[in-house]
Amino acid sequence: MLIRVGYEMAFDIPTPVPMLLMLAMRPERAPSVRRPGGLRVEPEVPVETFMDGFGNICSRIVAPAGRLRLWDDAIVEDDGRYDAQDFAAAQQPVEELPPDVLPFLLGSRYCEVDQLTEVAWSLFGATPPGWARVQTICDWVHANIRFGYEHARTTKSAYETLAERAGVCRDFNHLALTFCRCMNIPARYATGYLGDIGVP
Repeated sequence: MLIRVGYEMAFDIPTPVPMLLMLAMRPERAPSVRRPGGLRVEPEVPVETFMDGFGNICSRIVAPAGRLRLWDDAIVEDDGRYDAQDFAAAQQPVEELPPDVLPFLLGSRYCEVDQLTEVAWSLFGATPPGWARVQTICDWVHANIRFGYEHARTTKSAYETLAERAGVCRDFNHLALTFCRCMNIPARYATGYLGDIGVP
């Protein structure tokens, strides 16, 4: 199936401001692009493009004062199948994990591992390690957190999401990955936008 992907954003900027933009498709999707797009900026400004340490294509601009418009429009082909699932996936002991995934066990601004470890072990400690444990965590978050845009705020953390039992997509993700980290399962949050498909 062909999927049209893109965005259009406009900002009224009172003074020049540097911006880091992460709006590009992942490089792995390049073979499926049927009509290329790419970041477009109005008014035109120099755009520096680079790849971050996670393989994301990033753009840096200095937005001038006034109205700034960003947009992209492309078509990609997708087979529509779900991502592969490995129900037999095992959980590796911490001492066997590769060093490059160890940071994804640690707490962060939005993922208070230290504050939620006891809760996580009480909820999920009896589940079989591996795929089943991760699925149980995801199912629990889905069943116990109420979705609503009115619950969104940029400062909300996993701990606050649990306490309030409400949030938006990123809050669901932060809570689930924090529980995973608490259970010694490396986890990281990556975002994407599907704003007009009718599914939160």
